[in-house]
Amino acid sequence: MLIQIEGVLTPDQVARFRQTLAATPWVDGKVTAGEQSAQAKRNLQVPEDSPTARELGEIILGALGRHETFVSAALPLRVFPPLFNRYDAGMGFDTHVDNSIRFAGPIRYRTDVSATLFLSEPDEYEGGELIIEDTYGEHAVKLPAGDLVLYPSSSLHRVAPVTAGSRWASFFWMQSMIREDARRALLHDMDNAIRALSTQVGQTDPSVVALAGTYHNLIRMWAEV
Repeated sequence: MLIQIEGVLTPDQVARFRQTLAATPWVDGKVTAGEQSAQAKRNLQVPEDSPTARELGEIILGALGRHETFVSAALPLRVFPPLFNRYDAGMGFDTHVDNSIRFAGPIRYRTDVSATLFLSEPDEYEGGELIIEDTYGEHAVKLPAGDLVLYPSSSLHRVAPVTAGSRWASFFWMQSMIREDARRALLHDMDNAIRALSTQVGQTDPSVVALAGTYHNLIRMWAEV
């Protein structure tokens, strides 16, 4: 399931992020890559333990917690603290799969859902598309600043080389309460249908109540908490 979420950050927040990140030291992005990914990765990152990363990451987590689409699509149990990367001209990230387990201090996260939050406008750089592969082929993603894309962490994906300009983004992972992507997709579709139906007939209509009960019973059946 590939989901675009618009307006996670406001334009003013994006501007503040960019100003703050511009004054922050960047390091080689290989520091957070696994052995195989490190051979394919050519970018810069803000260090994980940077106060800037923690400060901006908390703002992102707060925004996501208030976003119904994010909660519905990811059904997060844990969200890895957001990281920040930058691709200047000549940089890219060849095809890879994200590490299955990430560590933030003593806490382990199983990576079920990956996220990229764009901090650069599409016209600020050339190339740099996030290309995600699934059973339907390749999907090139290049979103407005402040928008986010969610996709399964099990997907093969890459960042096309940047040929001009600079691409800035935040990236992170979720351990979902629902491990399987197909089940998350089914629940997200059902949640959307319940919301749409409730606006037509009201939340207390017996059909809405019955569907909501089925939705929550499926979560009870499948959730790992």
